[in-house]
Formats: sequence, C-alpha cells, structure tokens
Amino acid sequence: MPSQQNTLTTIPPWLVLMGLLTAIGPLAVDMYLPAFPAIAQGLGATPGDVERTLASYLLGLALAQLFYGPLADRYGRKKPLMLGLTIYTVAAVACGYTNDIEHLGFWRVVQAFGGAAGIVIPRAVIRDNFDTRDASKALSLLMLVMGVTPILAPILGGQVLAFASWRGIFVIMAACGAMLLVAVALTMRETLKPERVVPLGAGVIARNYLALLCHKRFMCYTLAGGFGAAGMFSYIAGSPRIFIDIYQIDPRYFGLLFGLNAAALIIAAQVSARLLSRHTPEKLLRPAQIVLTGVTLVAVALTLANAINLVSLMACLMIFMASQGFVNPNSAALALREQGQRLGVASAMMGALQMLCGAAAGLAVSIWQSPTVLPLTGVLALCACLSWFFGRMALNAAPQAT
Repeated sequence: MPSQQNTLTTIPPWLVLMGLLTAIGPLAVDMYLPAFPAIAQGLGATPGDVERTLASYLLGLALAQLFYGPLADRYGRKKPLMLGLTIYTVAAVACGYTNDIEHLGFWRVVQAFGGAAGIVIPRAVIRDNFDTRDASKALSLLMLVMGVTPILAPILGGQVLAFASWRGIFVIMAACGAMLLVAVALTMRETLKPERVVPLGAGVIARNYLALLCHKRFMCYTLAGGFGAAGMFSYIAGSPRIFIDIYQIDPRYFGLLFGLNAAALIIAAQVSARLLSRHTPEKLLRPAQIVLTGVTLVAVALTLANAINLVSLMACLMIFMASQGFVNPNSAALALREQGQRLGVASAMMGALQMLCGAAAGLAVSIWQSPTVLPLTGVLALCACLSWFFGRMALNAAPQAT
C-alpha cells in the first residue's frame, strides 16, 4: 500500500481491500436478517428479542470505535486492524454455537468490538492517502465495494437457510473474517507516517475527543451523516418484520427486495463520485438532504392515510437510499477535512456517534410494535429531519482551527 497518493484516477488494489474490510460490518448486520424468524423459533425468543441483538451489535460497534481510534493513531493502521479481525472471527464462531438469546446478544456485542476496526481504520487509511475531494471520491467508490454486501448478504443468508440452520450463517461470517485477516497480514502496508504518531495517554486521548466535541463543523457534519445512517439502520432492523411478516415475502426472496435498496445506494454513490469532478461536496450534500427529508415525510403521510403498499414503500425506500449515496460519503469527507493530525480519533468519534444514532433508531423500531409500517416510516422521517438540520448547521458554520 503506498504511503501517499494525491489524486484518484484508478481504483488501486489497497482501496478494494479497504472496501472489503468495511464490508464485514454490513455482512454481520445483513446476512442474518432472513434468519430472524428461525432464530426466534430456535432459541425460544420473541421477534423483538432477536431485533434487539441487532441493536446490541450497533451499540457495541459504536463504543468499540472509540477504542480503535487512539490505537490507530499510536500503533498505526495495520496492527489494530488485525486485532479487530481476530476478535470478529472468534465471536462469529461463538454466535453460531450459542443456545439462548442472551448469549447471542452478548457475542454479537463482542463481534461488534472486532468489526469496528473495519469501519474506523479504512477511513483513516483513505485520508492518509487523499485530500478532501479525492477522499470523498474514494469513500464513494468504497461504497461500491461494500455496497455489494447488502445485496448479496441477505440473499446468501436466505439460501443458507434452504439447506442449513441459521447457525451456518455465522460460520460463513467467521470464514470471511479469517480470510480478510490473512489478506491484511500478507498485503497491507502501514500508512501512518512517523511524524503523525500520537502518544497513547489518557490525557492526550481525552483532549483529542474533547476538541472534536467542541469542533462545530466536525460534529454537525458527523451528525448529518449519522442521522442519515440511523435511518438506514432503522430500515435494516425493521425490514424483516415488514417484508416477511406484514407483506408475507418468502425469506428466500427477502434479499431481492433488500438488494434493490442497496443497489440504489450504490448507484447514487457512484453518481456522486463522478459529480465531484465538477462540484464540491458541499454542493452535493445540500440537495441530497432535501430529497432525503421530503421522501420520508411523504412515506409517513401515505402510512397515516393507510395508502401505502409494498410498491409505494419500496419506491420511498429506494429514493431514501439513493439520497444516502450522496449524504454519507460527502458528509464523512467534510467531517474529516480539518482533522489531519488526529484522523484515527476523528474517524472513531464519527463512527461511534453514527452507530449510536443507528443503535437508537434500530432499538426504537424494535420496541415500537405495530401491525403497520408506521414504526419504520416514522423513525425514518425523524432521522431524515435531524440529518437535514445538522447538515444546514454544518454548511453555515465557519471553518475552525484544529
């Protein structure tokens, strides 16, 4: 992996690896979604109990990122990444062998503590190599790689259920984690320059995190992307119940509907990457958030009028996801733009706040029990409005010194 690149003209192999590493998170989230009913039956749990294992994973993912950020700024990008992949793989095996819902929830948290490395460190590696505009392009291209996972993971999970139990899904997760661990060990080179190493002390870490919390533009861009992502996680948590239970979709075909929404995200992210050649990330973020908010309010109105069906719900979800293809990479690149001396910590803080938003949204959907799609559309609208609000604040804020 090169230590420095100034422009992004082709997709280098190391960026593909970063995409695959980022994809282990969606793999752990999406692959077991079609198995929710089977897990509930197999472990004698309620659908809400199983949905909360997803919220537990997101919560663990949020907290663990705060741990990996300082490690990545002190010990480099490679060693913490290998540690995380090892934890992820071991925990996936344990999930496959658990016999009650409580232990499944526990091992999902442990798995999240490993998977968090695949979120924090690739973003830091990208900013080690690119400036803001090219980093935004790289993040959009990275979404192309990791976006394949939400399409394939539920389909793969549904097919596994056709010939094996839900436990086989976690075995496949473990195998993917092990293969990525080998790939990182053999091919990844360190990108953190010696002059950018940050001492690993409680005082230094506390000062860095406090400075980020006080950095208005960083926080607002982070929360703009975070609440947009929270809407996605509320969809992920609620979609099995909505598609399988309410609309009676066969679990084997659940992944196809899920894949349509993921495809909308991927295509929009690539359009965003192309438009960045002529437009700034700020100019792409503003209209995307307007569309994001508008379509969710339409979905709520249709739900309250009892006029929403599978087709109209899918249309709203696809537009929402397409908007996220613009919001997510551009808000992330803008949040990290002014954090050159603390990229690992900034990436960790950004990921932690976004996952906390996602965990809260997923938990809200799992608790809000209803025979309609209102829990999903309602939470989506709330998240979109908050994303729009913080996006406006970020775009209007003056630059700050780091």
